[in-house]
Amino acid sequence: MQIDVSQMLNTLQARQLVPDTCQAAYVVGSAARGWSNKRSDFDICLVSTQPWPGPETMGVPVPLQPSMVQWHTFHADNHGWDLAYWLDDQVDQMLTKISWTEYDQARASSDDVLTPREEVFLGRLATCVPLVGEAWLARRRAEIEASAFKAILVTRSLGSASNAIEDGLGQMENGDLNSAVLSARIAFGHTVDALLAERGEYESQIPKWRARRFQVADPVALTFSKYWAIETMQDFDPKDASKWISEVLTLCQDLSLKIDI
Repeated sequence: MQIDVSQMLNTLQARQLVPDTCQAAYVVGSAARGWSNKRSDFDICLVSTQPWPGPETMGVPVPLQPSMVQWHTFHADNHGWDLAYWLDDQVDQMLTKISWTEYDQARASSDDVLTPREEVFLGRLATCVPLVGEAWLARRRAEIEASAFKAILVTRSLGSASNAIEDGLGQMENGDLNSAVLSARIAFGHTVDALLAERGEYESQIPKWRARRFQVADPVALTFSKYWAIETMQDFDPKDASKWISEVLTLCQDLSLKIDI
């Protein structure tokens, strides 16, 4: 479903939901990527230099200063609208966290750099649709491109995949095949997320769009048909679970060696 940018901006302005100090307002998520449907909400980020004192907001905690992002929701044009009000200084703080001077591979592997909310915010800048503030978005995208953001996400996914591979191998050796199947699925998901992050598809925190993101990224190391066969367990035989587990874990190990950090 395509969105009408002008109409969306008109709706926000008519409701006085765009702050005077707004640097950028943009659509994110499925609506921005053309993946939405008639049941989808519109997710919009607004970035300002000053806190927005608008009505009916809910504070969502973030590990930044200020420590809250204001959230406002309403219904219009047969859709729910979710508005997140960020501060420009909060964006600066997130960019500091992902700078090369702050990059540490061990910390990135332990998933201890960004919260999911921060990661999603930064990742969606690459695919958002601007309502206002195209120059601001261009500058922030360039800053993210020059940062360690990609390396952090690839490292995190590879680390999580490695842990799940070890879990699966140990469980299989112990005869716990049910758990090993689940570990193999987890390992495969993280490995695919690393493949996609390497190619600039960053929204691993939202796995429901993994197949869509895979088709966009089109990684050389793995075909979509092979990915989808494993994702949907097409070749899994409950009578010979070890065969499927071994094949998936081996593939994850092989793919991990082909991914650059």
